[in-house]
Amino acid sequence: MPGASDPPERAGLYDVIHRRRDVRAQFTGEPIDPDVLDRVLGAAHAAPSVGLTQPWDFILVEDGAVRRRFWEHVQHERTVFADRLEGEQAERFAGIKIDGILEATLSVVVTYDSARGAPAVLGRHAIAEAGVYSTCLAIENMWLACTAEGLGMGWVSFYREPFLRELLGIPEGVLPVAWLCVGPVSHLEEVPDLERAGWRSRLPLEAVLHRDRW
Repeated sequence: MPGASDPPERAGLYDVIHRRRDVRAQFTGEPIDPDVLDRVLGAAHAAPSVGLTQPWDFILVEDGAVRRRFWEHVQHERTVFADRLEGEQAERFAGIKIDGILEATLSVVVTYDSARGAPAVLGRHAIAEAGVYSTCLAIENMWLACTAEGLGMGWVSFYREPFLRELLGIPEGVLPVAWLCVGPVSHLEEVPDLERAGWRSRLPLEAVLHRDRW
Protein backbone atom coordinates (compact mmCIF):
# COMPACT_ATOMS: atom_id res chain seq x y z
CA MET A 1 0.00 0.00 0.00
CA PRO A 2 1.51 3.38 -1.00
CA GLY A 3 2.86 5.32 1.96
CA ALA A 4 2.50 2.45 4.42
CA SER A 5 5.22 1.99 7.03
CA ASP A 6 7.55 -0.99 6.98
CA PRO A 7 6.15 -3.97 8.93
CA PRO A 8 8.50 -3.47 11.94
CA GLU A 9 7.47 0.19 12.18
CA ARG A 10 3.79 -0.72 12.02
CA ALA A 11 4.27 -3.38 14.68
CA GLY A 12 6.08 -0.88 16.90
CA LEU A 13 3.29 1.67 16.56
CA TYR A 14 0.54 -0.79 17.47
CA ASP A 15 2.65 -2.13 20.33
CA VAL A 16 2.96 1.37 21.82
CA ILE A 17 -0.78 2.03 21.40
CA HIS A 18 -1.73 -1.13 23.25
CA ARG A 19 0.96 -0.86 25.96
CA ARG A 20 -0.05 2.69 26.90
CA ARG A 21 -1.46 2.91 30.41
CA ASP A 22 -2.88 5.59 32.70
CA VAL A 23 -0.12 5.39 35.30
CA ARG A 24 -0.63 6.17 38.97
CA ALA A 25 1.33 3.80 41.21
CA GLN A 26 4.44 2.88 39.24
CA PHE A 27 6.37 6.19 39.15
CA THR A 28 9.95 5.96 40.47
CA GLY A 29 10.66 9.70 40.81
CA GLU A 30 13.90 9.41 38.84
CA PRO A 31 14.94 12.35 36.63
CA ILE A 32 13.76 12.68 33.04
CA ASP A 33 16.50 13.12 30.45
CA PRO A 34 16.02 16.67 29.03
CA ASP A 35 16.38 15.38 25.46
CA VAL A 36 13.67 12.80 26.08
CA LEU A 37 11.36 15.45 27.54
CA ASP A 38 11.97 17.66 24.50
CA ARG A 39 11.02 14.79 22.19
CA VAL A 40 7.87 14.03 24.17
CA LEU A 41 6.74 17.66 24.19
CA GLY A 42 7.70 17.96 20.52
CA ALA A 43 5.46 15.01 19.73
CA ALA A 44 2.58 16.71 21.54
CA HIS A 45 3.23 19.96 19.67
CA ALA A 46 3.21 18.05 16.34
CA ALA A 47 -0.46 17.05 16.78
CA PRO A 48 -3.02 18.08 14.16
CA SER A 49 -5.16 21.08 15.10
CA VAL A 50 -8.24 22.77 13.71
CA GLY A 51 -7.23 25.63 11.42
CA LEU A 52 -3.57 24.95 12.31
CA THR A 53 -4.18 27.00 15.46
CA GLN A 54 -2.08 24.81 17.79
CA PRO A 55 -4.28 26.09 20.63
CA TRP A 56 -2.42 24.30 23.43
CA ASP A 57 0.11 25.47 26.02
CA PHE A 58 2.17 23.27 28.34
CA ILE A 59 2.90 24.31 31.95
CA LEU A 60 5.73 22.27 33.47
CA VAL A 61 5.12 21.98 37.22
CA GLU A 62 8.14 20.89 39.26
CA ASP A 63 7.61 22.92 42.44
CA GLY A 64 6.89 20.50 45.29
CA ALA A 65 4.74 22.95 47.25
CA VAL A 66 2.52 23.64 44.24
CA ARG A 67 2.12 19.96 43.53
CA ARG A 68 1.22 19.24 47.17
CA ARG A 69 -1.47 21.94 47.14
CA PHE A 70 -2.94 20.37 44.04
CA TRP A 71 -2.68 16.88 45.57
CA GLU A 72 -4.57 18.04 48.66
CA HIS A 73 -7.30 19.49 46.44
CA VAL A 74 -7.50 16.21 44.51
CA GLN A 75 -7.86 14.21 47.74
CA HIS A 76 -10.78 16.43 48.74
CA GLU A 77 -12.46 15.81 45.38
CA ARG A 78 -11.82 12.11 45.79
CA THR A 79 -13.79 12.24 49.03
CA VAL A 80 -16.61 14.16 47.33
CA PHE A 81 -16.88 11.41 44.70
CA ALA A 82 -16.52 8.59 47.22
CA ASP A 83 -19.41 9.97 49.30
CA ARG A 84 -21.73 9.33 46.33
CA LEU A 85 -20.90 5.64 46.17
CA GLU A 86 -22.50 2.80 48.06
CA GLY A 87 -21.93 -0.86 48.76
CA GLU A 88 -19.65 -2.86 46.49
CA GLN A 89 -18.86 0.14 44.30
CA ALA A 90 -17.67 2.13 47.32
CA GLU A 91 -15.48 -0.78 48.44
CA ARG A 92 -13.90 -1.05 44.99
CA PHE A 93 -13.21 2.66 44.75
CA ALA A 94 -11.58 2.70 48.20
CA GLY A 95 -8.77 0.53 46.84
CA ILE A 96 -8.17 2.54 43.64
CA LYS A 97 -5.27 5.01 43.49
CA ILE A 98 -6.38 8.03 41.44
CA ASP A 99 -3.14 9.97 40.95
CA GLY A 100 0.66 9.99 40.99
CA ILE A 101 1.06 13.72 41.65
CA LEU A 102 3.62 13.43 44.44
CA GLU A 103 5.42 10.35 43.08
CA ALA A 104 5.91 11.42 39.45
CA THR A 105 9.01 13.35 38.44
CA LEU A 106 7.07 16.08 36.66
CA SER A 107 3.56 17.39 36.20
CA VAL A 108 2.47 18.91 32.88
CA VAL A 109 -0.70 20.95 32.68
CA VAL A 110 -2.12 21.27 29.17
CA THR A 111 -4.42 24.19 28.38
CA TYR A 112 -6.63 25.30 25.49
CA ASP A 113 -6.67 28.90 24.20
CA SER A 114 -9.77 29.54 22.10
CA ALA A 115 -8.49 32.99 21.08
CA ARG A 116 -5.48 31.60 19.23
CA GLY A 117 -6.10 32.12 15.53
CA ALA A 118 -9.50 33.72 16.22
CA PRO A 119 -11.86 35.02 15.03
CA ALA A 120 -11.65 33.19 11.70
CA VAL A 121 -10.54 29.70 12.75
CA LEU A 122 -10.78 27.53 9.66
CA GLY A 123 -12.95 24.53 10.49
CA ARG A 124 -14.29 25.71 13.86
CA HIS A 125 -17.25 27.82 12.78
CA ALA A 126 -19.70 24.90 12.98
CA ILE A 127 -18.08 22.86 15.77
CA ALA A 128 -16.96 25.09 18.62
CA GLU A 129 -15.38 22.16 20.50
CA ALA A 130 -12.96 21.37 17.65
CA GLY A 131 -10.20 23.30 19.41
CA VAL A 132 -10.57 21.25 22.59
CA TYR A 133 -10.52 18.10 20.47
CA SER A 134 -7.23 19.32 18.96
CA THR A 135 -5.76 19.78 22.43
CA CYS A 136 -6.76 16.23 23.33
CA LEU A 137 -4.92 15.00 20.23
CA ALA A 138 -1.78 16.71 21.52
CA ILE A 139 -2.25 14.93 24.85
CA GLU A 140 -2.63 11.56 23.12
CA ASN A 141 0.52 12.20 21.07
CA MET A 142 2.35 12.96 24.29
CA TRP A 143 1.02 9.81 25.94
CA LEU A 144 2.17 7.57 23.11
CA ALA A 145 5.57 9.31 23.00
CA CYS A 146 5.97 8.76 26.75
CA THR A 147 5.21 5.06 26.29
CA ALA A 148 7.70 4.77 23.42
CA GLU A 149 10.37 6.49 25.57
CA GLY A 150 9.81 4.20 28.55
CA LEU A 151 8.05 6.89 30.60
CA GLY A 152 4.69 6.67 32.31
CA MET A 153 1.92 9.24 32.11
CA GLY A 154 -1.26 9.62 34.12
CA TRP A 155 -4.20 11.99 33.58
CA VAL A 156 -5.62 13.47 36.81
CA SER A 157 -9.25 14.58 36.48
CA PHE A 158 -10.33 14.96 40.13
CA TYR A 159 -10.12 18.76 40.31
CA ARG A 160 -12.15 21.92 39.88
CA GLU A 161 -11.10 24.22 37.05
CA PRO A 162 -11.29 27.46 39.11
CA PHE A 163 -8.89 26.00 41.69
CA LEU A 164 -6.32 25.01 39.07
CA ARG A 165 -6.69 28.35 37.29
CA GLU A 166 -5.89 30.22 40.51
CA LEU A 167 -3.11 27.84 41.53
CA LEU A 168 -1.16 28.27 38.29
CA GLY A 169 -2.23 31.77 37.27
CA ILE A 170 -3.95 30.57 34.10
CA PRO A 171 -5.52 33.58 32.33
CA GLU A 172 -9.26 33.95 31.93
CA GLY A 173 -10.33 32.56 28.57
CA VAL A 174 -7.68 29.82 28.68
CA LEU A 175 -9.14 26.44 29.64
CA PRO A 176 -7.14 23.94 31.71
CA VAL A 177 -7.73 20.60 29.98
CA ALA A 178 -5.46 18.14 31.79
CA TRP A 179 -3.05 17.75 34.69
CA LEU A 180 -0.62 15.03 33.57
CA CYS A 181 1.84 13.16 35.79
CA VAL A 182 4.98 12.17 33.86
CA GLY A 183 8.15 10.29 34.69
CA PRO A 184 10.14 7.05 34.70
CA VAL A 185 8.25 4.01 35.96
CA SER A 186 9.14 0.63 37.38
CA HIS A 187 6.87 -1.02 34.81
CA LEU A 188 3.62 -0.64 32.90
CA GLU A 189 0.78 -2.90 33.96
CA GLU A 190 -0.45 -5.34 31.32
CA VAL A 191 -4.07 -4.78 32.41
CA PRO A 192 -5.39 -1.24 33.08
CA ASP A 193 -5.83 -0.31 36.75
CA LEU A 194 -9.60 0.08 36.68
CA GLU A 195 -10.02 -3.27 34.97
CA ARG A 196 -7.76 -5.00 37.51
CA ALA A 197 -9.73 -3.36 40.33
CA GLY A 198 -13.01 -4.62 38.89
CA TRP A 199 -14.38 -1.11 38.29
CA ARG A 200 -15.07 -1.57 34.57
CA SER A 201 -14.11 -3.96 31.77
CA ARG A 202 -13.11 -3.09 28.24
CA LEU A 203 -15.80 -3.35 25.59
CA PRO A 204 -15.00 -5.45 22.52
CA LEU A 205 -14.73 -3.51 19.27
CA GLU A 206 -17.87 -5.22 17.98
CA ALA A 207 -19.91 -3.61 20.76
CA VAL A 208 -19.20 -0.08 19.52
CA LEU A 209 -19.01 -0.64 15.76
CA HIS A 210 -21.75 0.60 13.40
CA ARG A 211 -21.98 0.62 9.62
CA ASP A 212 -23.63 3.38 7.59
CA ARG A 213 -26.12 4.21 10.39
CA TRP A 214 -26.29 3.91 14.19
